[in-house]
Amino acid sequence: MSFVEVKGARLPRIGFGTSGLAGAACTRLVRFALDIGYRHIDTAQAYGNEDAVGRALAETAVARADIFVTTKIWTSAFRDGALQRSVDESLARLRTAYIDVLLLHWPNDAVPLAETLRALAAVRASGKARHIGVSNFTIRHLAVAIDGHGADLVCNQVECHALMRQEKLRAAMRRHGLALVAYSPLGRGQLTGERTLGAIGGRYGKSASQVALRWLVEQDGVVAIPKAAKEAHARANLDIFDFALDDDDRRAIAALPGNRRVIDPGWAPDWDRD
Repeated sequence: MSFVEVKGARLPRIGFGTSGLAGAACTRLVRFALDIGYRHIDTAQAYGNEDAVGRALAETAVARADIFVTTKIWTSAFRDGALQRSVDESLARLRTAYIDVLLLHWPNDAVPLAETLRALAAVRASGKARHIGVSNFTIRHLAVAIDGHGADLVCNQVECHALMRQEKLRAAMRRHGLALVAYSPLGRGQLTGERTLGAIGGRYGKSASQVALRWLVEQDGVVAIPKAAKEAHARANLDIFDFALDDDDRRAIAALPGNRRVIDPGWAPDWDRD
C-alpha cells in the first residue's frame, strides 16, 4: 500500500467505501477488506452504517492504530454544539475513541461556515478527530474556508474518476495543500465497460476498473475509495499496485470526456466546471 501524506495525515491511497452497505453484510465486507489489506475505511453519518462499520472494527484482528477511519458529519448537525454531539454519537456507533479524519459531508450555506469550522476544530482539539476536512466543497467554498477562515484542512472528498477529472478543482486543492479523496472512482459502474480503459487493461492483464483506479492513485495527492458489494470486487480493487500506466495510456485517458458527473443531488452546490 502507498500513501498520500499531507499536514501530518497519512492516507492510504486505496480505501474501502461503504456507501450503500448496511447491517451484517456491511460488517462482513469491512472485516474482509481489512483482512486482505485495506487500511482505510470510509463511512458517514448519512450512510446509516456507522454501527455496522464499528462492529467490524471491534471484530477485526487489525490494530485500531493501523486503520485510517473516515466519517462525515451531516449538514443538519453543522451548528456549534449540535456538531460536537453528533460526533460523540458517531464515536459510540463506531466503537472508537477517535476518528482519523472527520469531514463536513456537504456545504451548507444556511449555517455560517465560520461557526461550523470552529466547532469542527474544537472536535480536533479535543482529540476526538486526528484531522479534519470537507467533502463536496467547490473552489469557492474552499477559498472561504481556508483563505477566509484559516481552516486547517487535510482533504476534500469529491467525485473524481477518469470521466470526471476535476482538473480545475485539483489545481486549486494543490495550491491549498489538500489531498483529494475520490468517491465514486468507477463512476457508479460507468467505467467498468469503458472501451479505452479496457484496451489499456488488456495490455497489463487488468480490467477497465483496475485501470481507472490505477489512473487515480498515480495522480499527485489523490486517494480513491471504491465501494465493493462483493468480496471478489474488493480484492480486485486493491490489486492495482503491480503495474503502472505509461504516457500513451495517460494521453488516451485524457482524450476521454472529462466532465461526466454521476452524483448530483438537489442540495449540491453550484459545481466547478472544467
